[in-house]
Parts: sequence; structure tokens; C-alpha cells
Amino acid sequence: MPADADVLDRTFHALADASRRSIVVRLSEGPASVSALAEPLDMSLSAVVQHIEVLQKSGIVRSEKVGRVRICRLEPAPMGEIEQWIARHRRVWEGRLDQLGDILESTYGRNP
Repeated sequence: MPADADVLDRTFHALADASRRSIVVRLSEGPASVSALAEPLDMSLSAVVQHIEVLQKSGIVRSEKVGRVRICRLEPAPMGEIEQWIARHRRVWEGRLDQLGDILESTYGRNP
């Protein structure tokens, strides 16, 4: 599997979970401690830590220990990879849909 496909797989896997997406949304506002990320979630702190580990393995989140607190922040690169992948596929499908529209118009004419 090519390296970029591996990055996409890890990133999509990480974002497939609603709790992890919630953590990403919170981190889009700025860095936060693990306990702050856990606060709005209805799960144990250890479960939140496991979700953060998945996000870290995907490269979406980076964390560092500051004193006794672990601070998490977003890393933009994996999201950029997803954005590029979606843009490439959007262009392909928009082109195909335009072709289909042209065929339907030439076959059936334009409806008022």
C-alpha cells in the first residue's frame, strides 16, 4: 500500500468515531489538556486517553507533557491529505456528472 494511502486509512479510521471527531472539533479551537477534552464526553478518562492515542497514531493530534498536564493540539498535515484526496475525487466525479448531463441533454433535450 502506498504511503499516502496508509496516511488516508489511518486518518479516516481516526475520524470514523464520533468521540474522536468531537475531540478534533474541540482542538480546532486551540490546544487543550486531556482532562478538558474528557469533560464534555460521557466516558472514563482512560477511554478518552485511548481515543487520543488513536488520533496521535493517525498524526491528527500531537501531545506533550507540560508539568503534570498533557496538552494536545491539532496537526494540520493529515487533514490536508484528506482535503487533497477529496478534491481529486470531486473533480473526477464532477467531470463525469457533467458528461452525463451533456449526454442526457443531447438525447432528451432541455426540460423547461
